[in-house]
Amino acid sequence: MRVAGDNLVHAIIKTIPVLLPSDKLVFVCIGTDRSTGDSLGPFVGTMLKEAGYCVIGTIDEPVHAENLTDRLNEIPPDKVIVAVDACLGKKSSIGSFQINKGPVKPGAGVGKILPPVGHYHIMGVVNAGGFMEYFVLQNTRLSLVISMAKQIASAIQTALPLNGIKEVAAAGE
Repeated sequence: MRVAGDNLVHAIIKTIPVLLPSDKLVFVCIGTDRSTGDSLGPFVGTMLKEAGYCVIGTIDEPVHAENLTDRLNEIPPDKVIVAVDACLGKKSSIGSFQINKGPVKPGAGVGKILPPVGHYHIMGVVNAGGFMEYFVLQNTRLSLVISMAKQIASAIQTALPLNGIKEVAAAGE
């Protein structure tokens, strides 16, 4: 489901089971701090970790192509994984989000074959794709990435609060 930032809370509530205990959720925030556009996941991970969520993938300890499999092996099998990653899309979609059930395929936009991640995923369209994807990711505006990361982290904290369910239906409408 593709949504604008103002509908992000509602989309998360509609897609991810909000009645899951917060200790069952693990956020795997994919990307690297070496590429502006690909830093969306690590920024979200840092914000969620600071708020007390169980997170793998932060700015200081990113989850990327070289360590993805090892980091996924750290997650107990009974956990529900929500993957967060950046992606490229149409110019008209920049700044929008995709929230879906099922795994994300990290690296697909730049031709990498990596293991799928997550029971659910949230992706942010950080720039336009179609030509020279690595260059496009490197030259994505940091202000956009940080703004989108704040929106995702805030929406997760509203829709999936650590202290249990609180007025999430009202917040998502």
